[in-house]
Amino acid sequence: IVVYIVIDYCPDLNVIDGENLTVPPNLTQRASENIEHYLINLFLSGFYTLILFPVGLVGNFLILVVNLAHRGRLSAPDRYFANLAAADLILVADSLIEVFNLKKGYYDNAGLCTFMNLFQQVNLYSSVFFLTWMSFDRFVALTRIAAGAAHACCSCCLIWAFAVLLTLLPFAVAQVQHSGELNFCFANVSQVQWLEVTVGFLLPLCILAVCYWRIAQVLRRSQRQRGNQQHRPRRQRALRMIAATVLVFFICWLPVNVFISVHLLSGTDTAGAVTLWELYPLTGHAVRLAAFSNSCLNPLIYGFLGETFRKKLRLFLQEKSRSAKLQRFASEKHIYAPVAPTFRSKSASLVAS
Repeated sequence: IVVYIVIDYCPDLNVIDGENLTVPPNLTQRASENIEHYLINLFLSGFYTLILFPVGLVGNFLILVVNLAHRGRLSAPDRYFANLAAADLILVADSLIEVFNLKKGYYDNAGLCTFMNLFQQVNLYSSVFFLTWMSFDRFVALTRIAAGAAHACCSCCLIWAFAVLLTLLPFAVAQVQHSGELNFCFANVSQVQWLEVTVGFLLPLCILAVCYWRIAQVLRRSQRQRGNQQHRPRRQRALRMIAATVLVFFICWLPVNVFISVHLLSGTDTAGAVTLWELYPLTGHAVRLAAFSNSCLNPLIYGFLGETFRKKLRLFLQEKSRSAKLQRFASEKHIYAPVAPTFRSKSASLVAS
């Protein structure tokens, strides 16, 4: 069994039938390292599949269902969180490709690499833009009149359009520039990676830092005043929920952005060279799963810190339970209802005769 594992993970070893097999020490060490990396990958994928993936799939779907059931009474933060749940649900479904990628298989497949990175970049841009706009919206709500539902709907449509445009436009340019290459994935282009790091991470980080610095100033100033006491607890809860969502987002997406930035700053991006994901498959697998876990943790934050969502969920479950009881009662009444006897009148019998 040990010889089979060494041969399986060391393809450079030549085996001739009928001769004694002598395994060099360096090949044995390489095989043991590959087996160790494979087991770590297997553990990370199993943890994500068994724990985080069901939470992300069910949680984001539940957020969408509950908010759609109360779509006529949604506030601006609820609309933003519902759209964020839609983006997260797409990425959670797309993450199964990475979960089963234990031997860097799809990185060599141009179709799978392009398909997965398209969905990942749309989710990345939409998520960070929604979080940035939510923080700016909360800052505006603290200083002036909050925006209405029509303004929130228009903002959501613009964010989705900008995220799709920011993904498809570099994709189209890269496809034209590398049209003759067979195994080409646009996500490996250095310009696309720089755009993802700067526009999708560093620029929103600066905007969020300024927004929360100004929000902290407004809250400290409002605490010295006694006016507007009734709206303060609700605003502080909304700010805590948004701050927790932003913190989890950057903790989860920081490793993959650092991973790409180190590769870009090292200057090893040359034509025909192997990619960073091929050089360090274990690190690439880990940072991608960390980024995907953000979409699984957002429903927990929204469920635990969102008091409005808990009330809507409780009302939604009560309505579903009540309607199920009514349907069951109606079906039982229809089944067990006695059949009324039919009496024919005397005149009707005479007419019939």
